Amino acid sequence: MATREGTWRYRNRFGDSFGRTYFRRFGPGVVSSLGVGTYLGEPTDAVDDRYREALVTAFEHGINLVDTAVNYRCQRSERVVGRALADADVDRDEVVVATKGGFVPFDGSRPADPSAYVRREFLDTGLVSPDDLARGSHCLAPDFLDAMLDRSLSNLAVDRIDLYYVHNPETQLSARSREAVYDRLERAFTRLEERRAAGDVGTYGVATWSAFRVLPEHDQYLSLAEVVARAEAAADAVGAAEPGLAAIQLPFNVTMADAFTVAAHGDDDDADGRGGDGDGRAGDDDGRGRLSALRYAHERGLHVFTSASIAQGDLARAVPAAVDAELAGDTPAQRALNFARSAPGVTAALVGASRASHVAENVAAGTFDPLGARAFDAVFE
Repeated sequence: MATREGTWRYRNRFGDSFGRTYFRRFGPGVVSSLGVGTYLGEPTDAVDDRYREALVTAFEHGINLVDTAVNYRCQRSERVVGRALADADVDRDEVVVATKGGFVPFDGSRPADPSAYVRREFLDTGLVSPDDLARGSHCLAPDFLDAMLDRSLSNLAVDRIDLYYVHNPETQLSARSREAVYDRLERAFTRLEERRAAGDVGTYGVATWSAFRVLPEHDQYLSLAEVVARAEAAADAVGAAEPGLAAIQLPFNVTMADAFTVAAHGDDDDADGRGGDGDGRAGDDDGRGRLSALRYAHERGLHVFTSASIAQGDLARAVPAAVDAELAGDTPAQRALNFARSAPGVTAALVGASRASHVAENVAAGTFDPLGARAFDAVFE
C-alpha cells in the first residue's frame, strides 16, 4: 500500500526534476500531479507488453499514480499494472494505485456472445440479480462490488488498493430513479467502509463521465452533496470516525471544461436533483448557492482526478489557440496536461499511455509550472 513514508521518499527522489506543485498531498502522503491511465487499447498480448513498458517507464521517472479498472481491456489492464509494479525499480509503498468496480468485466478477451457470458458467469452463479443490472452490464450491488474488489486485488497482486472508485454510477439512472441510485450508492459505500476497516481499501471515491458536470435537470445528473451525505451515512453505519470518501474522477480538459464552468452542486440539493440551475462561470456559484463540481469538491475536501485530460489524444495534435498561448509546454499534449492540472482543486491529471515514448512526453509536462489560479480564471474571461 502507498504510505506517507513511501510517497515522500519517492517525492524526494524525483521532486527536484519537476516544476512547482508537481507533487501534491493525497491521503497520508503525496502523489504526482500526472497519473497514468490504462483504459484504451485492444485486449492483446502485444498491447499488454507496450503498457508494461510504459508503466515501468512512468514509475521510474516521476509518476507514482496509476489508474485502472477491473473491466478495462477485459481485466488485462489491472494485470499488467501488477506486472509493472513488480518489474519497476520502485517500492510498492511509493505508488498510489487506483482502480474501479461497477461494470461487469470480461476475462482476457471479449466473448463471442457477451450476453451469454454475463448470464453464465454472473447471473446463473447468483453473484448478480437481474434487477441489479443496468444496460445489461452495470451493477452496484454490495456483493458484486465485494467480488470485484477481491478480483482487483488478485489481478493487481497487491494487498490493498489505495483508492477504489465506484465506476460511473450514473449508468444506473437508465434503470431506476435518482433516489434509488443514491440508495444503492449508500449500500455500496457501506460495503467499502467495511473493506476499508478491514484494510483492503485505503480510501474510496466516485468515478463518473457525465454525472457531476451537467445541470440538475439532466437525466445523467447526480448531486455531489447527496453523494457526500450518503458516504457520511455509510460511515456512521459501520462506526467509522469519518467517511472514507476521498475523491472524484471526471473528464476535464480544454474542450470539456464543464466541471469548472457549470454550477450544479450545493448543500441544499434535493435528493432527486430538482434543485436550481445555472452556468457558474469560472467555477463561481450561480447566485443560488450552487457551485461547479471542482469548487464544490474542493470546499468539501475531496480530491479531483481528471480523466480525458488530452481528450483521448485529440489535444495531442492541437490546443485551441486562445488557450494555447497561456500554457507552458513544448508540445500540445504537454500544454493540455498543464491546463488540466492547473485547475483549482485538481490533484492530478490522468493520461493514457500505452507507449513508453508517450510517457516521456507526458512526464516532461511536469517540468513546466502550472498556471496560477488568477491566470487560470483569466482563460475563461
